[in-house]
Amino acid sequence: GASAALSANWPAWRGPMGSGVSLERNLPVTWSPTENIAWKLDLPQWSGATPIIWDDMVFLNVAESDLKNLSLWAVSRSNGAVLWKRHMSEGNNKQRKQNMSSPSPVTDGTTVWAVTGTGIVKAFDFKGTELWTRDIQNDYGRFGLNWGYANSPLLLDGDLIVPVLHGMKTDDPSYLLRINGKTGETKWKVERPNSAIRESPDSYVTPALVRTPTITEIVINGADCVTGHDPVTGKELWRLDGLNPQNDPSYRIVASSVVHNDIIIAPSRERPLTIMKAGGRGDVTASHKLWEFNNGPDVPTPVTDGTLLYVITDRGVVYVLDLMTGKPVYGPQRLEPGTYSASPVLADGKIYITSEDGVSSVFKAGRTFELLAANKMDDYTLSSVAIKEGQLFLRTSSALWAIGERR
Repeated sequence: GASAALSANWPAWRGPMGSGVSLERNLPVTWSPTENIAWKLDLPQWSGATPIIWDDMVFLNVAESDLKNLSLWAVSRSNGAVLWKRHMSEGNNKQRKQNMSSPSPVTDGTTVWAVTGTGIVKAFDFKGTELWTRDIQNDYGRFGLNWGYANSPLLLDGDLIVPVLHGMKTDDPSYLLRINGKTGETKWKVERPNSAIRESPDSYVTPALVRTPTITEIVINGADCVTGHDPVTGKELWRLDGLNPQNDPSYRIVASSVVHNDIIIAPSRERPLTIMKAGGRGDVTASHKLWEFNNGPDVPTPVTDGTLLYVITDRGVVYVLDLMTGKPVYGPQRLEPGTYSASPVLADGKIYITSEDGVSSVFKAGRTFELLAANKMDDYTLSSVAIKEGQLFLRTSSALWAIGERR
């Protein structure tokens, strides 16, 4: 029952399985600001946070119009009406293209948890009652990322896994937290040491989860390596080095790891994109690496159907590769020109990806490229698409759009 509810909703940034994959069918292919729109909700500012959806509730991290305050909004999925707004934090600020609303919320259908770039973590019930609050910077020291904290939490068995991987503006160690979802108390805090230099310790990623009949591991990439951790204790189980082969001092990592069964796709800053097997112990650099690819993404996190791996670069260039071998299937294939910061979503036999100019390209999944549509919203876009009951939910700087008919 829990699995069915999870798969029917979009409870986190990358959807029900944390992989950017939806099992929905009969989804919209074409739309515009005046065509195939169910409703539109005006928003005060841009954000990199993706909307999350559970039943008839949509939740959004929002930077208010004064660009000082951050809020969590609850919105009716039926008509786009704002049901409630709750203050999250003061101290919002702009950090290059992002502001402090960038982390996406998460929900289990009863509680919604939200994190801000200012380090505030809060839990609410679906009526908007605040259950608890934490200030991570107050508890463990100021964040030291060059471009501001932007990591979305991983929801694991009712708890939050919160990463703080930094180093450009601090000498404090990087660490992972497991926070009790019911009480807000820290279950464990483990340091994640690294030898990365200058900006390279900084990581803006969301943790991933390997969960098979024999393996349960938290996976996180950043600071020139990818590591696996015991969910019960946080202890580091294994480490794969080599995500920054030239020891570049500006190799911060933005794209998150992706998991399919026991296969881990670990991006770096374009090269290398590393594919590896989970389940090792200690230094697995030589033993568990399957292959590498040197035209990986910088910001958009890849997506896979378990057979093919779809990589889209910041410049809108598509590469499709065999997941197990790395053998090229096709690419480079250019989409609409522009910069791409959103991550692709795979659903209904199609890939959905939106550029910062608000152009959503839809192309067929599979071994040959076929562009189905290039939908122009003419509005700055950083957020990835969310999917629920036949509709797409696209967040641009000025609005949240519900696209297509509800099924």
